[in-house]
Amino acid sequence: MEDHEATVKNRAEELKALAGAKRAVMDATGGGESLVYSTTSFLQLSGGEASRVWLANFEVVNFLRRLAHAQQSTELFQLAGRISNVMQLAATAGNSDPFAKVKGLISDMIERLMKEAGEDAAHKAYCDKEYGETKQKLDELKYDIEKYTSKLDKAKSDSVTLKDEVATLQSEIAKIIKSQAEADLLRKEEYKLYVQSKADLEQGLSGVRLALKILHEYYSNQASLAQQAPDAPVLHSAAQGAGGGIIAMLEVIESDFGKSLASTEMTEDAAATAYQRLSMDNKLAKKVKEQDVEFKTKAAAGLDKAATEFAADLDSMQTELDAVLEYYAKIRAMCEIKPLTYEERAA
Repeated sequence: MEDHEATVKNRAEELKALAGAKRAVMDATGGGESLVYSTTSFLQLSGGEASRVWLANFEVVNFLRRLAHAQQSTELFQLAGRISNVMQLAATAGNSDPFAKVKGLISDMIERLMKEAGEDAAHKAYCDKEYGETKQKLDELKYDIEKYTSKLDKAKSDSVTLKDEVATLQSEIAKIIKSQAEADLLRKEEYKLYVQSKADLEQGLSGVRLALKILHEYYSNQASLAQQAPDAPVLHSAAQGAGGGIIAMLEVIESDFGKSLASTEMTEDAAATAYQRLSMDNKLAKKVKEQDVEFKTKAAAGLDKAATEFAADLDSMQTELDAVLEYYAKIRAMCEIKPLTYEERAA
């Protein structure tokens, strides 16, 4: 755009210079033109009159050349050359008016430059419009690409995090299942041992109680007989003291068996309660973790789907961006006009 503005500025200065040149021609030759070119030619003029005409000619040409040099305008240099040629030809052309041709040359160039200036203005308006719209589109696409790239990266990151959490949950669920299986096996063995121990204790306790019953009944009957027939001959005397010791020992054994049975039952109750609590906790924990696995698996799948869509959107945006950048390059090539070289302008 800077090159274009420089070109427009140079053209405006060139138009100003041409207007000055035309005004100079008119001011310098206003009276002399009708006098010199009304009825005579350069060849018919006296020496002094011809010198004044040539001086005016050179003054116009030199003025244009100075302007061309100041404006760095090859077209003004060319115009000065054409005017000089016209003047030289007019000197041998008989009754002609070179200044009319000079003014015509200058007017033609001014008209052409004015037309080019109008075309440049329309071109600049078009370029400004296309530049603005294309740049806005580029900014929008770059913003969208950045935004969707961020979304894509976040979706991928969150998906990986969820999948890691799912793997951890599945490992924990496997541990719960293994722990529950071990607890089931241990509980089965404990219960089997309990049943066997209980049966042994109950059987032993029954035997002790039966022995006590027999001994109590025997010694009780012997005491009754002695009271009923105190004078009867004694064939056998029951060992009351020894029998009492045996009964006392059996009663201690009965107590120990009873305590062992009670302790075994209490241990069984505690083990059964602990097993039930552990099983309930494992079941609840397993259920919660399975629900988490289901939820996070679905969430990860949703993120994967979103990531695929984001990637597709990014591909479309990148394709559109490439197309807009290509168009933008064409607009730059068309709108950023570089000043022509001398050879290009002279061609």
